[in-house]
Amino acid sequence: MQITDSEINKRVNEWLTSVFDQGTQKEIQNLQHNNPEELKESFYKNLEFGTGGMRGIMGIGTNRINKYTLGKSTQGLSNYLVSQFPGEQPKAVIAYDCRNNSDTLAKVVADVFSANGVQVFLFSSLRPTPELSFAVKELGCHCGIVLTASHNPPEYNGYKVYWQDGGQLVPPQDGEIIAEINTLQYSDIKFKANPDLIQTIDKEIDALFIDQCVKNGSFAASQEAKDNTTIVFTSLHGTSITAVPETLKKAGYKNVHIVEEQAEPDGNFPTVKSPNPEEPEALTMAMDLAKKVNADIVIGTDPDCDRLGIAVRNSDGDLQLLNGNQTMIVMTWFLLEHYKNNIGLKGNEFVASTIVSTPMMRSLSQAYGVEYKEVLTGFKWIAKLIKDYPNKHFIGGGEESFGFMVGDFVRDKDAVTSTLLACEIVAFTKEKGSSFYKTLLELYTKHGFYKESLVSLVKKGIDGAAEIKQTMVDLRNDPPTHINNEKVILIEDYQTSVAKNLQYHSESSIDIPKSNVLIFYTEGGSKIAARPSGTEPKIKFYISIQESLASVNDFDQVQQQLDSKIEAIKKDLKLT
Repeated sequence: MQITDSEINKRVNEWLTSVFDQGTQKEIQNLQHNNPEELKESFYKNLEFGTGGMRGIMGIGTNRINKYTLGKSTQGLSNYLVSQFPGEQPKAVIAYDCRNNSDTLAKVVADVFSANGVQVFLFSSLRPTPELSFAVKELGCHCGIVLTASHNPPEYNGYKVYWQDGGQLVPPQDGEIIAEINTLQYSDIKFKANPDLIQTIDKEIDALFIDQCVKNGSFAASQEAKDNTTIVFTSLHGTSITAVPETLKKAGYKNVHIVEEQAEPDGNFPTVKSPNPEEPEALTMAMDLAKKVNADIVIGTDPDCDRLGIAVRNSDGDLQLLNGNQTMIVMTWFLLEHYKNNIGLKGNEFVASTIVSTPMMRSLSQAYGVEYKEVLTGFKWIAKLIKDYPNKHFIGGGEESFGFMVGDFVRDKDAVTSTLLACEIVAFTKEKGSSFYKTLLELYTKHGFYKESLVSLVKKGIDGAAEIKQTMVDLRNDPPTHINNEKVILIEDYQTSVAKNLQYHSESSIDIPKSNVLIFYTEGGSKIAARPSGTEPKIKFYISIQESLASVNDFDQVQQQLDSKIEAIKKDLKLT
């Protein structure tokens, strides 16, 4: 919630008291004299939990990631753990990524936990986020914390909270913990550690995690097929270097070429503009290496190793970058085929994706007679499905933003196991005289050619936040009646939980938790979703259209038609 200038000044003055260290006070005084706008940005609101936890720019202030904002959250979480588990020894496990200050902030979190009587398992050095999710259950912890800002720029850091099931916080725990945090003053934070309650963990958890990644990510590829598969991998200066190479090696892949210039963990990400596998530029060095070694597949992971971007050989033999929807479709198909042919589908299986991901996931699942479940953006909601439906079996699922989860041994998107799965698909299809890419095109002919595009508009700071808010207000108050000359026939508003059918002038309720998302459907089959990002200063527009594809040979022609239509939609909505 935005506050007045007098309230901002009150917050600033609080941070100039003896509760805060002298370094913090000096930094505030420096901003008061030299950069009052930055001071305002630092204090005009409190950091909030979004789809991926609490994430923000590092620095002093209530709207920044620092020892006090993380300390207050950890104090509130500690109080909640003690109240929720009376008579038990509360336990927490902490991991962190390659971000600047992540190790220092992780120690602050460990100190506050221990000062409150919480037993802490602290990883000795940086680890992938999915390993943290695994460790929560493996160590029987009540919660887990990972210090990460995923793919955000270098000035960011973050704090993601996991619960007993290994999934991120969801209702009602998230609201109850936030309420507890909001009752606290900064003077309530206990920073003095109890060293007896802090235990360092290391390779013993790594070995168990990697074994499970190999077990869950290995399928039908023969050793000969693996030997004939050449892989290029880049960790983009992140944590995956600690797990992915070893996982591929244990699974039998020998021809793995690592982009050495990006193998060293570095929170400044010196070789890329953004350590985001969604951005083609991030994989430039890997693509160059792949051309030299004639690789079959290129894989890059984000800094905390929960998302992956891949490139495979297309119909012309050239390396082709795939988007998250395309990768997810082929991975889901492969898992469904595996279950159908090797395990047997018993009728209680399901796959899952999100409301802004490709509708092709529903079509694909239904073709196998497998239930498809759709949730809000964020893997915490997919993990919640596993907890909510204990009698159903989760096969796998993903979201358009390059995340995928195989089975439920990890309860978050997992780029370690997904990397192995992608390699298995490449090796298996190559051995059968096909390919990852050809499989995708064949799926388009069977289930419809779905094409997606994402537009992210960056709106930074106080003014940007107000602009994003106003855009959503305008879309609600004056929604488009036509998009690209196609009549809008259905509007889903996830904030009001109401779906309005404009054809039949009827309304129905949406049985999904409330969220600030609008989705418009047109008579021509277009789907356009709008939502503010929960972790970045962006408003995002997700465009999905479809067309039938009679033959793989028609792919290029139909793709051009779809691309033209997407551009027309962007122009009509003034997104270009």
